[in-house]
Amino acid sequence: MTARPPSAEPLAACAAVSVIYGAGDAQTRALDNVDLEITGGDSLALLGRSGSGKTTLLHVFGGLVVPSAGVVEWKGRPLESLDRAARLGLRARGIAYVFQGANLLPYFTAFENVAFAARMARLDGEPVALLDALELVGLSAKADNLPAELSGGEAQRVALARALVARPELLLCDEPTGHLDSSTAERMLELIEALHAEFGFALVVATHDTKVAARLERAVTLHDGAIVRERSHA
Repeated sequence: MTARPPSAEPLAACAAVSVIYGAGDAQTRALDNVDLEITGGDSLALLGRSGSGKTTLLHVFGGLVVPSAGVVEWKGRPLESLDRAARLGLRARGIAYVFQGANLLPYFTAFENVAFAARMARLDGEPVALLDALELVGLSAKADNLPAELSGGEAQRVALARALVARPELLLCDEPTGHLDSSTAERMLELIEALHAEFGFALVVATHDTKVAARLERAVTLHDGAIVRERSHA
């Protein structure tokens, strides 16, 4: 994996995006007319309480949720214009996720979890390259361990290695430290920051923690599905 230079052109963008779940009296507006751009090499926090819409917005950028209204673009091209194969390829290679829970395959070793992600991205998956991904997160010695044999912090680092093996341009993290104790969370954040600085992928972190948000260059605050504040820490 090599570093990418920052770009002023939007890597991903949403314009007037709304997401509505349900119908009638059961209708919920998860996002309300959101405009937001992510540039190459960006470092962005989506800040808000539970139910504010930050996870939905993360999933909209990743193509996991289709907006009820508005347009989502990847490199200037509307996601809705991509066929199913192109969408799957984008999620397998261009965009990667680290979820709140590691979500590792329970009967696969750490190495096999990373190998599975490489296979889904249609990478060569050479064993040395897969071990390099685990080495990036300091876990090559745990390659043969099952998820049940890993600590919470180790499992989350395997999830990070799995995300990075496809060399994504955009890494989406949903509360990546939410299940970790404070010291383990700090180490996880430092690792994500170091890899972001080294490889230059755009980074978007959904969080309820203002201290986590303050570590990123930009932060947008969501409330009831709308962006109510945006600021830069750079």
